[in-house]
Amino acid sequence: MRKALIRAILWVFPCAAGPALSADLVGHGGAVTALAVSPDGRRAVSASFDYSLILWDLESETEIARLMGHDAGVTAVAFLPDGRRVISGSDDGTLAVWQLDRPGSETIAPTLRLRGHHGRVSALAVSPDGATAASAAWDRTVRFWDTATGRQQGMLSGLAESVNALVFTPDGQSLVTGGRDGSLILWRIAESEPVREFVGHDFGVNAVALTRDGRRLLSASIDGSVRIWDLPSGAETDVIQASQQPILALALSSDDRFVAAGGVDGRVGIWTLGDLKLVRVMEAATGPIWAVAFAEDNHTVLSGGADALVRQWAPGGGGPGPQLAATPSVSPHGGDDRGAALFRKCSACHTLTEDDGNRAGPTLHGLFGRRAGTVPGYPYSETLRESRLVWTESTVDELFRRGPDEYVPGSKMPLQRMPSARDRADLIEFLKRATKAGQ
Repeated sequence: MRKALIRAILWVFPCAAGPALSADLVGHGGAVTALAVSPDGRRAVSASFDYSLILWDLESETEIARLMGHDAGVTAVAFLPDGRRVISGSDDGTLAVWQLDRPGSETIAPTLRLRGHHGRVSALAVSPDGATAASAAWDRTVRFWDTATGRQQGMLSGLAESVNALVFTPDGQSLVTGGRDGSLILWRIAESEPVREFVGHDFGVNAVALTRDGRRLLSASIDGSVRIWDLPSGAETDVIQASQQPILALALSSDDRFVAAGGVDGRVGIWTLGDLKLVRVMEAATGPIWAVAFAEDNHTVLSGGADALVRQWAPGGGGPGPQLAATPSVSPHGGDDRGAALFRKCSACHTLTEDDGNRAGPTLHGLFGRRAGTVPGYPYSETLRESRLVWTESTVDELFRRGPDEYVPGSKMPLQRMPSARDRADLIEFLKRATKAGQ
């Protein structure tokens, strides 16, 4: 049994070794939180904080359709083996099944909603035969679902801590869970009992993967490491000390040749699984990398992160790394005053002009004097659709003073408060200038 500590610290590896950038897939209005590639490798689905999923054609690098129906940020997504359906999990505590083969449809609604969790869905996996999905949530349960009917089939409960990562074994009879407490456990599903625990991580496990033969388990952690385990014995065989910062995302190429890991520092590293040689590092985002996946050729890597982009990294390359897209500026609508600075926290969800359209939230163009829930094309919650609330200086002030959960309970607005009266006043003054109809 070989055990090696591979010290490949991401932030000191030269960017010039990185591959050429093939394309930025632009469409989300918030952080990209999860990625999945179709079984035939031709399409991908990205999930986002903006409550939506986008189906992409990887060859033409274009958006095919947008999947709308969750009432909060989408946290996880997976293709079913038939390639015609995907399943997603959300901060709203539900899962959704989506049918993709609907010709001519630019917006797709879910065909099934799976309800049962009492907290944010944090992880998702699909059995090899596609009949069962497993989901983990902050309610400290893992639930099993029939993907055809949406019925819950079983549950692992009484867990010591929430689960962040899931993967089925190739026979579909067992499941590996990675926990927020650093636990890594193999479960026999039929008995709902643990088979063995893998001990080594000092902090939470964020992602797991299994080789095709089911013998090698990979796990990525807040401790900055990717650990490799022998599944039958539970022994740790190798460690990639990928970073001194948390690793958030992990992927294996379909031929088990390469490992990709993305971290909070915005970089993605690729290693060969056989000898754990560091192949390259990409400067992949201006913030944390939440998702990585391999495309069909097993060399091209997709990454998604805090800058709301899906990046497709072509094999080979060299030369300097790409120039990353800057955070959208709001200076044309009010300069660099305090109100403009405060709005930057909101710009992931809201635009200010009619032309820029909706993101995770509706455009704020023409906000003042507008009745809540009336922007065309935005999927409002029932609460706001039926509300008689009109946005004025007073109502916007109350929204941020009390928080959306209290002021408009049942809406999809993220929980946020602004206790400082001065901050609220400065933000409102900025919004009055920047959202004025006719600008």
